[in-house]
Amino acid sequence: MGLLDILLGRTKPVVPDLDQLFALPSAAVTLEAAAGFTPTGHGAVCFATVEGSAFEQTHREVQALLDADTERTGPPVRLVRDGYGYSWLVSQRAPDELSALVNDLHAVNSAMEVNGFGPQLLCSLAGFEEQAGGAEAEGGRRLALVYLYKRGSFYPFAPLPGGGQRRDNPLELQVKAALAGDLRIEQDLSRWFPVWGAPGL
Repeated sequence: MGLLDILLGRTKPVVPDLDQLFALPSAAVTLEAAAGFTPTGHGAVCFATVEGSAFEQTHREVQALLDADTERTGPPVRLVRDGYGYSWLVSQRAPDELSALVNDLHAVNSAMEVNGFGPQLLCSLAGFEEQAGGAEAEGGRRLALVYLYKRGSFYPFAPLPGGGQRRDNPLELQVKAALAGDLRIEQDLSRWFPVWGAPGL
């Protein structure tokens, strides 16, 4: 970065660091202790949809790779398109298999990068839910830890239960404070984009 960039306030773009995803299992332990949320086993990678045979071949290869995991007990990996036109590759594991889910998310991101589709990658998320008295809370709060590919950072997204597009901002700020020592948290709150209707949440 040159002097002119500094004077004009331009910053050097952050290089994606997919290994940050591997911090999620330890962050999950902190999250459960601090706020009572545990993994759901659901996760997804979001990317801008690209037309063309090379892109179709890449996501078919990724799906085949993940579905070939002999230890996978949940449903097969699936491709979902949301109402905004984005594509999500969704993986589901048992709630106690967060490390395996993280491996899935990492594999999807890496395969997209290797095949030249890194610019299309937007974010990855892992789902969590609130526990009440050691059992699943009926209609309880849900939360996603979202990894921004182009920023190399995480942020919490907590939609309020009951439908509608409303966020639980106090919970998001509580999680931000709790996980500051575990994850690289995105400090620019304007980049905490809502992922309404995201599969895996």
